[in-house]
Amino acid sequence: MRASCFTRPVLFATVLIAATAWAQQPASLKQAYQGDFYVGAAMNAAEITGQDQRSDAIILEQFNSISPENALKWAIVNPEPGQYNWGLADQYVAFGVEHHMWIVGHNLVWHNQVPAWVFRGKDGKLLTRDALLARMKEHIFLEVGRYKGKIQSWDVVNEALNDDGTLRHSLWYRIIGPDYIAKAFQYAHEADPKAQLTYNDYNLTNPEKLAGVIRLVKQLKAEGVTIDCVGMQNHDHLDSPTAAEEDAAIRAIAVTGVKVAISELDINVLPWPGTGNTAEVSMHMASSPKWNPWPNGLPRDVQQKLTDQYAALFRVFYKDRADISRVTFWGVTNAQSWLNNWPIPGRTNYPLLLDREGKPVPAFAAILNVPGEAR
Repeated sequence: MRASCFTRPVLFATVLIAATAWAQQPASLKQAYQGDFYVGAAMNAAEITGQDQRSDAIILEQFNSISPENALKWAIVNPEPGQYNWGLADQYVAFGVEHHMWIVGHNLVWHNQVPAWVFRGKDGKLLTRDALLARMKEHIFLEVGRYKGKIQSWDVVNEALNDDGTLRHSLWYRIIGPDYIAKAFQYAHEADPKAQLTYNDYNLTNPEKLAGVIRLVKQLKAEGVTIDCVGMQNHDHLDSPTAAEEDAAIRAIAVTGVKVAISELDINVLPWPGTGNTAEVSMHMASSPKWNPWPNGLPRDVQQKLTDQYAALFRVFYKDRADISRVTFWGVTNAQSWLNNWPIPGRTNYPLLLDREGKPVPAFAAILNVPGEAR
């Protein structure tokens, strides 16, 4: 009987502490990191057009920045000479403007999702350097100029480096030369002098590739070219990068005098069929059940690893918040993630903070709590 006399007060105190902690927990990701950096999501076509109202509601509730998965890429807006399809891009920008978001333009110059005609004349032959530069300038002026003052940040050049830090020998490189990157940034700055200009790439915790991006930034700055930010894509895995590797890469980039954007964040939880980390979109492999082990749900121990990895990364982001402009998740829910179909089609992946029904997974709460842990 005497022990029971203390049960109710102790239980009441426990409930009160839990309720207080819940009341103090931020209501959203954007609220948790308010004043630290923007928290964003990549939007697909259904979200941009309003067909996916559930995801749109999540975006408005949780995020204060948006990126387009594909709506602004060359192949979408200008698939054929003289043919322009601005409808989806206009809707994307209008969504961000209406809801007062930090709007990202992704991307202007890339070796993928650019139509073959861009590099060739009417005779089918590759263009000269000057002709391709003129075509690049026209495209950048049209796209950046159309959204001047509305899009705050542009991914100007995307994935121009090999994993060893050397320049990728794309058609941009082969026809124009290595200064195509400087020219792209020059044209973007001329088109909108107030926009934040970003170089965007994956696997930047790889020491060789990190060294390559640092060389690139320093060279551009030495030439007087405006570059404001480096986008670290962070298509990560359960065990890589480590928190120490992430922190070192962010600090090494920031020392060059530019901001860092975590531009395309997700964490692949499925077995990796390749060797080494990459996000090269041209990589494809055949489907096999062994590469899709959890079609009906993520095991608890793997879910915990995902939670731990996200928490570790966000502790780094919060520590380095003075150098970070935004953290953008590449998608809204697990149902929409590109990792369900890359590099193997038809897999069931779980890389984001919201499950296939739009409900938070345990990693969501862990990320919300990071700023509170530091106080």
